[in-house]
Amino acid sequence: MNKYFGDKKFYSKLLVVAIPIMIQNGITNFVNMLDNIMVGQLGTDPISGVAIVNQLMFVFNLCVFGALSGIGIFTAQYYGKGDTKGVRQTFRMQLIVGVAVIAVGFLVFITLGDSIVIRFLTQDSGGGSVEGTLAFAHAYLWVMMFEMIPFVAVQVYANTLRNTGETFVPMVAGLAAVVVNLVGNYVLIYGKFGAPAMGVRGAAFATVAARCVEFLVVCIWTHKHVERNKFIVGAYANVFDVPMEMVFTIVPKAIPLLLNETLWAAGQTMLVRSYSLRGLSSVTALNIANTIANVFNVAFIAMGSAIAIMLGQLLGAGKIEKAKADATRLATFSVLVCVGTGALLFASSGFFPLIYNTTDQIRTLAKYLIMAAGVFSPFYAYTNASYFTLRSGGRTGITFIFDSCFVWIINIPLALALAYFTSLPMIYMYILVNSTEVIKCVIGYLMMRSGTWAVNLTEGK
Repeated sequence: MNKYFGDKKFYSKLLVVAIPIMIQNGITNFVNMLDNIMVGQLGTDPISGVAIVNQLMFVFNLCVFGALSGIGIFTAQYYGKGDTKGVRQTFRMQLIVGVAVIAVGFLVFITLGDSIVIRFLTQDSGGGSVEGTLAFAHAYLWVMMFEMIPFVAVQVYANTLRNTGETFVPMVAGLAAVVVNLVGNYVLIYGKFGAPAMGVRGAAFATVAARCVEFLVVCIWTHKHVERNKFIVGAYANVFDVPMEMVFTIVPKAIPLLLNETLWAAGQTMLVRSYSLRGLSSVTALNIANTIANVFNVAFIAMGSAIAIMLGQLLGAGKIEKAKADATRLATFSVLVCVGTGALLFASSGFFPLIYNTTDQIRTLAKYLIMAAGVFSPFYAYTNASYFTLRSGGRTGITFIFDSCFVWIINIPLALALAYFTSLPMIYMYILVNSTEVIKCVIGYLMMRSGTWAVNLTEGK
């Protein structure tokens, strides 16, 4: 049993790392849920328009995650090694990469934003109108683009802090952000306290303001506590002072992660597009289902971050065998937690869709989608744990194949085949596509068991 379960010290360390991330993600997703409900009171067209744009922002956010996570692998290992200079240089690399990603994001949304939104629209709107959905999506997108700047800035600081073991401050910053977001939504969406009723644009402005507050909290704390965050001392003195040797070491590991997150996010968007062939009502129902599912999924998402941090620090310290042993225990804990959260998600399926001001058809479909998400939750937990385990040792090429290649080779062809060549209802399409997660679990188990992922990337550097 010791193979699958750790001692009290193990779980104490795990919870210290994971709980602040879990709380931050949980409250963020809970407020996103309230945000979604507030927009949902405006009708089906606003829900659909915001859902489509949020899918595009989801792609951007994961591009940022992928671009910075490859560097973060080295941050965790340099910290485990006690190399402050190495941590500082990875922080600088994240700044440079973050600015580049923002520039690309603006270019894509300004030139292609509206045309991408149109691709999601079908004539079967399921209670809404194509023209109305497009109008709301356009209004929301042109404000949300500016959220990219503070979002990236937050990720650069928070990613570095987490990989150096500081998870509490990003949590506090996230809490401050959700308060601002929630109040801003109430005031700006509905026009309270003398403010104009801005609808979906108000929701977007509130999100931008919340991200700015989140960045200010992590930035000010980091610079005020230099004794804890030694990497920040002189970090801006010469931002481009990153040894080329380090660049050539990190980039080959980081590029597969960037491509993986980008292609995986694009793959999820393609899946939504496949489901939308059953009508725009499918997009709306999926948005409702994903909103509540994200609240419950914070458990395995936080566990993924904790796995990357804990295993990365062990590998950087040269504790290879302990990292291998802890990987199994971490995966086991993640799955067991998600058995519980999945059951709760399943139990909430009948209540949550009733909150929305939409059609009975959409509410019923959302209910069944939530039930399915609850059933698949433990499988998502294991594949997520496998992904972050492989990533902690820099096996980013393998994670690329495991994650995004699986989506594009298995999930998307299956979804498109079901959409074009069968008349199956959307819920059955969703279940069949997600049932392939079982195959991915087997692949993840075999790769974790091999132990080839356990590598000290900072050795000799």
